[in-house]
Amino acid sequence: MDSESIGVAGKYGGWAGQILWVDLSRQKVVPKPLDEELALNYLGGTGFAARWLFDLVGPEVDPFSPDNVFILATGVLTGTIFPQASRHIVAAKSPLTDVYGEAHAAGHFGAELKFAGFDAVVVTGRSDKPVYIYIEDGKAEIKDASHLWGRTTYEAEEIIKEEIGDRQVKAALIGQAGENLVRFAGVFNDHGRAAARAGIGAVMGSKRLKAIAARGYRPIKVARPDEFYETMIEYGKRMLAHPFTPDRVKYGTNSLVELMQAIGRLPAYNHREGVFDEWEKISGERVTREYLLKPKADFACYQRCGRFVRVPSGKYAMVGKGPEYEGLDALGANVGNSDLEALIYANHLCNLYGMDVISAGGVIAWAMECWENGLLTKEDTGGLELEWGDPELIVQLIEMIALRKGFGDLLAEGVYRAAKKIGRGTEKYAMHVKKMEIAAQDGRAQKSMGLAHATSNRGADHLYAFPVLDEVGFEKDIVERFGEQYLPEMTDRLNPKYKGIMVAELEDFGAVVEAVGVCKYGTIIPPVFFYPDLAEALTLVTGKKYTEADLRLIGARIVNLQRLFNVREGLTRKDDTLPGRFTKEPMPRGPAKGQVVELDQMLDEYYQYRNWDVKTGIPRKSLLSELGLEKEAEELERRGIRIPP
Repeated sequence: MDSESIGVAGKYGGWAGQILWVDLSRQKVVPKPLDEELALNYLGGTGFAARWLFDLVGPEVDPFSPDNVFILATGVLTGTIFPQASRHIVAAKSPLTDVYGEAHAAGHFGAELKFAGFDAVVVTGRSDKPVYIYIEDGKAEIKDASHLWGRTTYEAEEIIKEEIGDRQVKAALIGQAGENLVRFAGVFNDHGRAAARAGIGAVMGSKRLKAIAARGYRPIKVARPDEFYETMIEYGKRMLAHPFTPDRVKYGTNSLVELMQAIGRLPAYNHREGVFDEWEKISGERVTREYLLKPKADFACYQRCGRFVRVPSGKYAMVGKGPEYEGLDALGANVGNSDLEALIYANHLCNLYGMDVISAGGVIAWAMECWENGLLTKEDTGGLELEWGDPELIVQLIEMIALRKGFGDLLAEGVYRAAKKIGRGTEKYAMHVKKMEIAAQDGRAQKSMGLAHATSNRGADHLYAFPVLDEVGFEKDIVERFGEQYLPEMTDRLNPKYKGIMVAELEDFGAVVEAVGVCKYGTIIPPVFFYPDLAEALTLVTGKKYTEADLRLIGARIVNLQRLFNVREGLTRKDDTLPGRFTKEPMPRGPAKGQVVELDQMLDEYYQYRNWDVKTGIPRKSLLSELGLEKEAEELERRGIRIPP
């Protein structure tokens, strides 16, 4: 079927116009036209995922059952020349959190899927044997993957390319962690690009789906190509002229080690502290100086934040995708480790095995603090001594988790389940929100980030709202995006006032960014492009007039639909919380010394601004009506959930 002649793709630019529906239980692939109403009201990416998960996956569905749905979706701008239009998302009911699950990745796979004629792939059922899906030029088939099972992400991707006979094939796939149902396994592409959070790779593993591979030759239709080209040239110049860009090109996200240490927001020793005395040994400057081979760019990328690194010799010798800031903290400061070569190698193993580095480091840090406090013994660990900063132990534990060997089998369940199983007070040291491990930020040093972790619909998440404008005081950009009336409090990272407004606004904007398929670097930080720019690009690409008001409505619709999914699963205000470490234990030292997260104050402001009920955190009917979500509210009420008026 020619996507250029049907439905959405025949009427608008941007979308490929087809969705691939795959039933692995019946070994069927069925291309279907993209629904026009879905495209216009949800755009793509996270918007499609929110819609399909709410419609197809209810609270009775276990994340590892064949009834769970795996979704891989691109955005309407993915594959165009909009700066950093490289993104795709994967989604399912999360086996880590048991609620709405989603992860995002860059690279070249999303663009290739669009070139191959599809906006998304939706997978149901479970295969009797390992398989992968191959998509080429509007067609798809299910292929045997028995020979790929047990292979790393790097190995499997290379074998697929050799098997198909085309080095330009792109693949999104799982490693052994996904096969072994590690609850924080991710979906990896382009040798180290990771849709890592929420355990979506384990859902692929439960379906015995090793990979989705794509090769395409179809152009993406642009409604007004000449205007779009000229506009994107100007957008590119704006990106390159921003003072934030040169350091991002030079250091990637790794320069954040220095910045976070300076503001007291570099988590160390399982988030106990916000500074790390040996930070210089794991700094972005050192990675660049001693180990960087070259920056690694994604499709249409100007900032090149990927790091291609090499450890030349020794037991940690490797060549491949290097750690970014989250990896440097998760396997460095947060576990007390300053051995950079071991850190790089442990991060590399996470890429090979297909595992979220944030959760892996988080669960290891939990175990180390429990050991320090005598709550875990050699009887629990199989004889291992879990001392802070032991580089060989960290590397060993990564392999044990991925393969579910010994003590690693417990850690593979994530901190929430591991602590629940052990008991004995270990729950106190489980740093998670909604069962997902907290990333390399500390809300005590930046109050907006503490709130963002608590309210994110997929669990502890720094990227859902990505509230970094108050990180070092982007006052000019805060005024432009929010207004002068919020100064000076909104720019002060240690002041909780107005942070509810900032987080709510950025969650909605972030949803639009993930729906159109571009990167948050450039849209949120550095703050180069905002709603008017995305609206202009969408208008030129699709041919449909989009305004800032349209996009604000779409963003709010997506966030509220995700929230309704979680409300249907039983979540309320009580789940928008943080570990006591952040709300009750003042930061012990550093620039944020003495600070705690004033969560209740910020939640009240956040709920009021969103028009959600302050007591329950449930969206109000009046709001849902404005967003076109009346039927969803009615469904929840039929299930006995009261929706406030």
